[in-house]
Amino acid sequence: MKKQILSLAVVALLAFAVQSCEKKENKPAEDELTLGNKVDSLTTDIEEVKDSAVSKAEGAAAKAKDATETAAQDVKDATKKAANDVENAAKKTATDVKDATKKGAEKVENAAKAAKDGTVKTAKDVNEALKK
Repeated sequence: MKKQILSLAVVALLAFAVQSCEKKENKPAEDELTLGNKVDSLTTDIEEVKDSAVSKAEGAAAKAKDATETAAQDVKDATKKAANDVENAAKKTATDVKDATKKGAEKVENAAKAAKDGTVKTAKDVNEALKK
């Protein structure tokens, strides 16, 4: 009888083991769930890549805008400096012309005085010569 009980126990144990093995097989529902998870994961990855690309494009646009504004300010500053340089050169030239004109006028005036003095002196000499 002990052998019969022992045999029954072994058979029951084997039956339980067979049932346990059958339960571990993958069911189609679990495969679909895993495939769904993979699709969700890929969708999330695609959205993250898209968001990253948008962020990078916005960053590049901001940098381009800053560079354009900086270049415009540089052009404005250079134009202002050139205008100031031209104005200063014109003022210097006007001052130089004024000084040269003044000096020329003084020379003409001095020459006229010398001619007048020379004429007066010559007339005096003639008068004195006539008196003698």
